Amino acid sequence: MNKLWAAAVFLAAVAFAAGPVLWPGFGGFAPDAFPVPQDEPPVQPAGYAFAIWGLIYLWLVAGTGFGLLRRAEDPDWQSHRPALLLSLGIGVVWLPVAQVSPLAATAMIWVMLTAALLALFRTGDMDRWLQISPLAIYSGWLTAAAPVSVGLLLAGYGWLPETTAALVALVIALTIALVMQYRLHRAPLYGITVIWALIAVIVANSSPLNIAVAGLALIGIFAILALRGTDTE
Repeated sequence: MNKLWAAAVFLAAVAFAAGPVLWPGFGGFAPDAFPVPQDEPPVQPAGYAFAIWGLIYLWLVAGTGFGLLRRAEDPDWQSHRPALLLSLGIGVVWLPVAQVSPLAATAMIWVMLTAALLALFRTGDMDRWLQISPLAIYSGWLTAAAPVSVGLLLAGYGWLPETTAALVALVIALTIALVMQYRLHRAPLYGITVIWALIAVIVANSSPLNIAVAGLALIGIFAILALRGTDTE
């Protein structure tokens, strides 16, 4: 049974990584997918930041592949696999859904995030660069991406002004990130990945300057770094 779990997680990681090839052309929700078109919304990080998906895909495939080939029966690798399989399984079909329904895609990405964070908590202590680190950057990026989806919905459906929606999304992301990083000192790449997203938010809001959004993102960066500075592990 353990080998089946290991194989299932590996296959899910491969299928997840193949998503951009199977469903190409997705560069974020289409501006006209909302009643209030979202052209250059302040909540969305600068486009270059999404290149991190290449690293996430490769590292997840490498980590789950190592787990299948070398740690399929190891107890230290067992606990996180069901939650990771759930997250990746939803991720396999997320791209085609996101191309047609931001609402459904937002609901799905929150399930992906919840399962990914649970998996990260359940990782063992062995092989940190292949067991913990891939999940850390995957969970870190989802911690930014899921609230961004909420911010887009809030502004896109006219429930809040764009800047206010972006601030709400940032507060959600930072709350999750700070709690998680406080509880998971052994996964520093989680916080680093969130910082990567926050820097891209600052870049996106630098010209013209949206001081509220850029300022809150900067405060978030310093808060995560300060929390990392208390690490004694």
